[in-house]
Amino acid sequence: MYLEHFGLREAPFRITPHTDIFFDGADRGATLEALIYAILHDEGIVKVSGEVGSGKTMLCRVLMERLPQNVDTIYLATPSFARDEILQAIADELELKLSHERMTVALRQLQEHLISRYAAQRRVVILIDEAHVMPEETLEQVRLLSNLESSRHKLLQIVLFGQPELDAALARPSLRQLKDRITHAFSMRPLTAPEVASYISFRMRGVGYRGPDVFSPGAVALIARGSGGLTRRINILADKSLLAAFTENAHAITGRHARAAIADSEFVALRRTNLRPVAYAAVALAAGIAIGAAVQWALFAPDPVSVSRSEPISGAVQPHAAVPQADAAAQPSAAPAEAALVTAAAPQPSPEPARLLTQEQLRRISGYRPAGQPLLAERLAATRDRLERVAAERYAIELFITENTDPARMERFLVRARELALLQDLFVIPMPGGGKYRLRVVYGEFASREDAREAERGLPPRYQQAFRTSPRSFSELRGQI
Repeated sequence: MYLEHFGLREAPFRITPHTDIFFDGADRGATLEALIYAILHDEGIVKVSGEVGSGKTMLCRVLMERLPQNVDTIYLATPSFARDEILQAIADELELKLSHERMTVALRQLQEHLISRYAAQRRVVILIDEAHVMPEETLEQVRLLSNLESSRHKLLQIVLFGQPELDAALARPSLRQLKDRITHAFSMRPLTAPEVASYISFRMRGVGYRGPDVFSPGAVALIARGSGGLTRRINILADKSLLAAFTENAHAITGRHARAAIADSEFVALRRTNLRPVAYAAVALAAGIAIGAAVQWALFAPDPVSVSRSEPISGAVQPHAAVPQADAAAQPSAAPAEAALVTAAAPQPSPEPARLLTQEQLRRISGYRPAGQPLLAERLAATRDRLERVAAERYAIELFITENTDPARMERFLVRARELALLQDLFVIPMPGGGKYRLRVVYGEFASREDAREAERGLPPRYQQAFRTSPRSFSELRGQI
């Protein structure tokens, strides 16, 4: 509708991959070149991970277009094949008829066919999109396919594209052999605010716009914040902003147009948090100056993972953090100056319950730092509080264990959990071992294993598909720190 209005040949912000205007900023171009190099130099299995809408499919399509003519590409867009089905799908793409149902014979036939192609100076690469939804037995079949080789060369290159849940799947002990065969791993990070500005300008000029930048700095800042730097969301918000300006017969996108686009997008609405009811609830729980002291403590508490064991760890409710009702009475100690302001009639804090973590366990947990990531810091504090207080016979649901402890990656996972209204029940447990950390992510607190099993069925479908959930007692969770 707005193409002629802005002087465009075609829509600049389609959410389907538009390879003619591939943005090579934010490391996208470098990743593409590295992928081409890996495929052409027998590098085996390569992994590309990124959040939903970060541009993985676009990168995959551009890769297919820019590989040399002697490379035969097999693109699997629906990788939820059974173990034998993926082998048949590959054979079909290669126009190879497998004459035997036995897996070992079929693999030998495929190997002989690939050798003949290699002798003819042709290479074969399999590009698997949405690899995080592949069943474990199919991922194991991918490992076996990676073993197909001649005396000196790999006959089959494999590139896995998937969401961060793929990293969690590969962290399972049962898939360690596959993980060891991944020679290169790339991450599609979200765009920064300056990169969002460059991306929007690049897409506009890629479809014919020739004037000064249409999007004002304020509009770009709003789009960057509302999209979280994910290209698919940037496209949606930018497109709606252009439409809003068009309906007003305006030729410049202002903050007002961007705000209208954000208001019309559900994925942004889910991120909004109204803290006023929380404030009202806090007022109802205390009186007078005591509220000022409690709010002061909540706002300016030190980094939760840097507090030593000698400092009391409060049971006060952190933002978004669920605390058992039995612990609601535990309050932080008031500073001397503040304590003098509290009247004699104010209720005295209950004695702090016995802690269930040892000094050594607290030291180990505190060794993992959130690196300034606010949601991660919040959940680490809530996790430690929960582990110190909850009875051994109660249960949580283990979602996954990962060796990828990058704080920024875990922060992105928590942002998605917040959008699903799950954040307050998620707990991140650092587990040291062998000179490095792993992170265990668990959900909720339940009175019994049966209650935890029942709650598993209520988890979001994407969690049920991506994670192998399992009930874990708090005794077990503490014992493995």
